[in-house]
Amino acid sequence: MASSFACAQTASAPTSSVQLWGIVDMAYRHTNNEGASKDSLSKMMGGGMSQSRWGINVDEDLGGGSKALVVLENRLNADDGSVSTPFFQLSYVGLQGPYGRLTAGRQWNVLFDVVTSTYASFPYSPYMEAYKPELGMAMGARTSNMLKYTFATPDRSFVGSLQYSFDENNDTKALEAQLPTLTTPQQLAQAVGSYVGSTLGGGAWQTAGGYLRYAANGFAVGGGYMRTTLPGGTDVDAWTLGGSYRTGPWYFNTGYGLNKAKYAAVTSTVQGFRNNVDRALLGQFWAGQTNGGFQPGDADKRQLFKVGVGYQLTPQLNLGAHYFRGKQSGSVNGTSNGNVNFYVAVADYAFSKRTDAYFGVDHTSISGGAQLVLDAASGARSRTGITAGIRHRF
Repeated sequence: MASSFACAQTASAPTSSVQLWGIVDMAYRHTNNEGASKDSLSKMMGGGMSQSRWGINVDEDLGGGSKALVVLENRLNADDGSVSTPFFQLSYVGLQGPYGRLTAGRQWNVLFDVVTSTYASFPYSPYMEAYKPELGMAMGARTSNMLKYTFATPDRSFVGSLQYSFDENNDTKALEAQLPTLTTPQQLAQAVGSYVGSTLGGGAWQTAGGYLRYAANGFAVGGGYMRTTLPGGTDVDAWTLGGSYRTGPWYFNTGYGLNKAKYAAVTSTVQGFRNNVDRALLGQFWAGQTNGGFQPGDADKRQLFKVGVGYQLTPQLNLGAHYFRGKQSGSVNGTSNGNVNFYVAVADYAFSKRTDAYFGVDHTSISGGAQLVLDAASGARSRTGITAGIRHRF
């Protein structure tokens, strides 16, 4: 729940409202098979169930059923008070009227929208921040430089959205000019890593896509598609389809996601360099513990199937369990092809509408090619995690 205030010039004049809201989530997490020695790791993290964040929402009534809106949202690490990024993770302005809503800026992409609104893993929280395999398939979830048009029927049984983002400076030309000076593999890797970090920070790549969902009588189904053009010219096609059903205390959900990268044939040193940059970028989406991820290697296709169930045991206690099956393919020599099983179970207890505590257990298991590992440091092919935390919304 958020606090807000509103100002009106006269009783009949259009009004404006400014809403300040936030989530502070603090968790303890313990995992095994970490680092070169495969030790256990215990740490505090500023977001176990949800990433800690705060935001400002602005609405201005323009009359005639129309309004202007602004959304700003920044992420923070509650464990040490630092910010996750030096900029707002969401920042957009828009107009909404009888024929839909048009927004411009950094926003959630259509893949994230359809998954979290239609077949989210948990009915009280779209996903678990500390362990979210489904988000590794959403191409970063947020996109900069985006125009988005969202529409709905009057009863909101059908909701859809279209997006397009501009590829501002989205190429590798400046980096290619440095190639003659990058004479060692270490220098080349460092240059690629630096570029990837700056590109991810700004998110300046071209995207186009949309989604459509239908919901009625506890049933929801939807699908989405988005094409992303990475700086080296690689197109990545991402698809998702799924549904959910709520009846009494029960919640069921299932979904499917696919990412397919279309790398150009390597006919020159420059094209090989471009592909390496794009592979590194895609690896940022596909890998990482937070996403329940694993190393992509030279694979170019990843699929994920999910099925889950939730049960409201008491008005305060909600239980949920989920299974995800990942498959990676396209590796030339097969060493990065294989399958991954993800399991997660969470119990959430609500002290009030604003405050809840949770306890979760997750496990990842990999089979297949020798290069298919959770991370390069450990080379681990399995990992178990335990997460316990408390979350407050204001």
